[in-house]
This record gives sequence, structure tokens and C-alpha cells, in this order.
Amino acid sequence: MIQTSNRMFDEFARLMTGAAGAAQGIRREVEEIVRTQAERILRELDVVPREEFDAVRDMAAKAREENEKLEARIAALEELFREKAS
Repeated sequence: MIQTSNRMFDEFARLMTGAAGAAQGIRREVEEIVRTQAERILRELDVVPREEFDAVRDMAAKAREENEKLEARIAALEELFREKAS
């Protein structure tokens, strides 16, 4: 009886190991399907990748800084011309 029980437990352990491996395979497959669908939806929505968004944001910040510097220079030149005209 004990030998039969051991064999039964061994078979049950093999079955559970196989089921765990199959479950992991299914999980990976489902993750890949979800990832593929999400990427397809994002492409269809024409969503900008994060890297591009960050690059454009940085360019806009730099342009804003340059604009502020130019405004200050123009204001200084206007003041200089007013002083000379007086």
C-alpha cells in the first residue's frame, strides 16, 4: 500500500509540475498578446513615444529661455535708443 501511495504522489507531483509549466507558458502568451494589442492601439491613436515628447518639451523650454533673453536684449536696446533720442 505504501509503495502504491508513493507512486500516486509521484504521479500527482509530475502532473502538478506539468500544469505549472503549462500555466507559465499560457501566462507568457497572454502577456505577449496584450502587449501586442496595446502597441497596436497606441499606434492607431497616433500617440507620441515618451522619448519624443521629452525631447520636444526640452526644445520648447530652451526656445522659451532664448526668447526671454532676446526680449531682455530688445528692451535694453529700446531703452538705450530712448536715452540717446532724448
